Amino acid sequence: MIFEPTPIEGAFVVKPERHEDERGHFARLWCRDEFAAHSIEVEMVQANVSYTRLAGTLRGMHFAWPPSREGKLVRCSRGRIHDVIVDLRPSSPTFLDRFVIVLADRGHAALFVPHGLAHGFQTLEDNCEVTYMMTDRYRPELAAGYAWDDPAFRIHWPLPVSCIAGRDCSYPRFDADAHRRAFSGHAAAAH
Repeated sequence: MIFEPTPIEGAFVVKPERHEDERGHFARLWCRDEFAAHSIEVEMVQANVSYTRLAGTLRGMHFAWPPSREGKLVRCSRGRIHDVIVDLRPSSPTFLDRFVIVLADRGHAALFVPHGLAHGFQTLEDNCEVTYMMTDRYRPELAAGYAWDDPAFRIHWPLPVSCIAGRDCSYPRFDADAHRRAFSGHAAAAH
């Protein structure tokens, strides 16, 4: 596996190393030891899949409050997506930095998103499927999000939004001071 660091601390683009022969190819998509060798000590505890019918559909920007340790390994298993992460960890040197990548079924590259980051994507084709391997179980009481079009995140979505869930439209605008207070409050309550 090939690990390419992103500008956001702890986030990596993970590319499989293909082994080809006359039958086709084989590649490893997950290996705990290889992740650990890159200082990513995680255990995958849940796997999810999302299917999206229409190009231009937007999902995000989702994150989980502490004490969740919800990181994810995101891969587009069908189609192409414009995938975006934003660092929401107040103590991170890359706080509020964003990273954008197009993930596609053709390359099998994945994006490792450490806990504490917001994540969202827009489908670039009809009939997209995205798989997530999760480092923590989904906990609805800790699930949150911010407005997908918040100017604080400086995200350029490549297509007009064709479909978005009501929940994603209802997320608040980002306020750095309020976020820091809420993050600290959730972290303190966990101890």
